[in-house]
Amino acid sequence: QVQLVESGGGLVQPGGSLRLSCAASRNIFNINHMGWYRQAPGKQRELVAAITSGGFATYADSVKGRFSISRDNAKNTVNLQMNNLKPEDTAVYYCNVYPASASWGQGTQVTVSS
Repeated sequence: QVQLVESGGGLVQPGGSLRLSCAASRNIFNINHMGWYRQAPGKQRELVAAITSGGFATYADSVKGRFSISRDNAKNTVNLQMNNLKPEDTAVYYCNVYPASASWGQGTQVTVSS
């Protein structure tokens, strides 16, 4: 089972940007779908973006046009570029396969606040 470690979160003002990274413990080239998820306080975890091994990406409506997911199969990483961040993007962000496995990493906190 692949282990995933998220990084890159932080505190940013509305309208700012962050780039999240997810490092996998083994090759991910044969994992068709990888995804970024988030969980805000008091809310269920939700899928933010997913990407196939071939690079086809899909996004939640709430982040379309602002977030961009990418993967580097050679480096075993999955990244999430987040632009024009809004306070409602505040959450703990996780990466996982898609559909999600039961094994979650520690996530990385993203806080959007002035």
